[in-house]
Amino acid sequence: MTRFTTAAFVFSTLLAVQPAIADDAEVKATLDDVQATFGGVPTFMASVSQAALPGLWKQYKELELSPDTALDPKTKALISLAVAAQIPCDYCIWADTESAHAAGATDQEIAEAVAMAGMTRNWSTIFHGMQVDFETFRKELGGS
Repeated sequence: MTRFTTAAFVFSTLLAVQPAIADDAEVKATLDDVQATFGGVPTFMASVSQAALPGLWKQYKELELSPDTALDPKTKALISLAVAAQIPCDYCIWADTESAHAAGATDQEIAEAVAMAGMTRNWSTIFHGMQVDFETFRKELGGS
């Protein structure tokens, strides 16, 4: 795929997942679903732009909260925690640690996920800072 077709694909994909402007009924239905899911509407959720709320909730519910995805809940929580540690986002770190524990992750699994994130970021810094040639890197590590 060329850079142009890759960029076009990414852009068209982003457009496809952008939430449409929500009407009042859709916002109310979303808040009702949040209430039913959490037993209340968290303050941050009530503060989200009404235009964005239905789409954000749909994505969150169908990806992160659903057990019927390719990744199990523990793996999703560990990935999310590793990313949150790199951003960093205190809110996400706390929530993802809680989610990981609830999904059965041990303290050692949590520590390893965070260590992997740190190691990946460290190597990425080295590769980019040293301007390692990508094609040479691929060839040397057995890539096609």
